[in-house]
Amino acid sequence: MIDEKKVSEKELMRIGVSLPDNLLTKFDNIIEERGYSSRSEGIRDAIRSYINHYEWMNDIKGKRVGTISLVYDHTKRGLSNMMAEIQHEHSNIIKTSIHVHLDHENCLEVVVLEGDGVEIKLLAEKILSLNGVKFSKLTTVPSTDKL
Repeated sequence: MIDEKKVSEKELMRIGVSLPDNLLTKFDNIIEERGYSSRSEGIRDAIRSYINHYEWMNDIKGKRVGTISLVYDHTKRGLSNMMAEIQHEHSNIIKTSIHVHLDHENCLEVVVLEGDGVEIKLLAEKILSLNGVKFSKLTTVPSTDKL
């Protein structure tokens, strides 16, 4: 991992990012609460966290049990059908799911899984990438025979 404090100004790369107002406001509030000195510090920390999560996702192998928790906008055209289609493609690893109506727009779904870690990861990534999914979290542990 790169220690930004040791990187000279010439090695830092500048980028531009466009964000919706509500997302930037939430991010700025978190930066203030956590005591960051700048947005750049917060963005670097967020990117490191994203990279760590990606690397963890790539290490999901072998027999696993887990859950995918997600919140999505059920009013988004075609989203419910796409989610159902994806879940049917992976029905061999889905043990059950729970669906909760949170309000007029948002639904919570928890999908309980057991199977090959690579397929679990593939299913999670397909769901996570859908337009209208507002939150998604994959949690896995080794199967019970390895605990």
